[in-house]
This record gives sequence, structure tokens and C-alpha cells, in this order.
Amino acid sequence: MAPDTPELSAQERAGKAFPVSWDQFHRDCRALTWRLNEVGPFHAVIAITRGGLVPAAIVARELGVRVIDTVCIASYDHDKQGDLKVLKSISAETAKLGGGTGKGLLIVDDLVDTGKTGRLVRDMMPDAHFATVYAKPKGKPLVDTFITEVSQDTWIFFPWDTALSFQPPIRDGAA
Repeated sequence: MAPDTPELSAQERAGKAFPVSWDQFHRDCRALTWRLNEVGPFHAVIAITRGGLVPAAIVARELGVRVIDTVCIASYDHDKQGDLKVLKSISAETAKLGGGTGKGLLIVDDLVDTGKTGRLVRDMMPDAHFATVYAKPKGKPLVDTFITEVSQDTWIFFPWDTALSFQPPIRDGAA
């Protein structure tokens, strides 16, 4: 990239916008749970924060799992992907439930994109079941269960990142 060229945001690089409403996200999480119900039972759910918090809560409720833990990994600011940084690991108590390798544990995230975060968590708990609501082609091989595949050049706008506002019709040049 030339020094005088501003860095593009992930959405500008991606080009395709995929807005997801709260209703749709909840339906997709329940659909994910239907698939996971046939795979379990699970001793605990581990949410990859922050994006995995909402789907993990829905999935844990639907599966009747009471132990919920987090692994906190920073990889995005609001629109740019950067280096991974583990802010908090899975607790020793939860790791023990999975025998140290994750067997019987369910890791949940909203999306697997490039697979960097998924690979890092897989290394922590190689035998855990990894589920995401959405999957892009580069990260899909790391996921055991997902609901919707979107193209690699799609930027998903999750309901917690958006506000309701008027959008011009597509025929008027809206993306």
C-alpha cells in the first residue's frame, strides 16, 4: 500500500454488507442449538468475547447448560482486524471439566472469519466442540457446527453494532 493511501476498513475491503437484526440473530442461534442438541451433552459453554457472548447465552439457555465461561481475545477494533491478544484464558475450573483438552466443552462465537481466533482457541482446547452462527470460507474448516456461510468479502453488521435508521432503496444506489 502506498504511504499516502489511507488504510481501508474491513467493511470497505469486504464490500458486501450483511445486516442482521436481533430477531434474525436469535432465530439463527436457536437453529444452531437444534444442531448442537444432537451433538452434546456439554459440561460448559465457553464464549469467545465479545462477539460470542450473545450467542453463547442463547445456546446455553436452550441446552440447559449452567456453566458459562469466557475466553477473551481481542482481534478487532470496530472495523479493522489486527493481531490477536489473549486478554483472559479459559478458567482452570472449566478446563478441568473438559479434561484439560476440552472434551465435552462447547466453544461459541458469532462468526469465524479468517480463522485466526478459532485456531488460537482450538490450540487451547483441541477436543472442544467449536460452533459459530456464521462462517466465512477461510475459517469454516476450523468450525464443527455453524448455521450460515457467507462469502469472505461480506461484512456482517451484528445487531449490537448497529442502530435502526433509514436506508435508501437499492435502486437508488444503496449498497
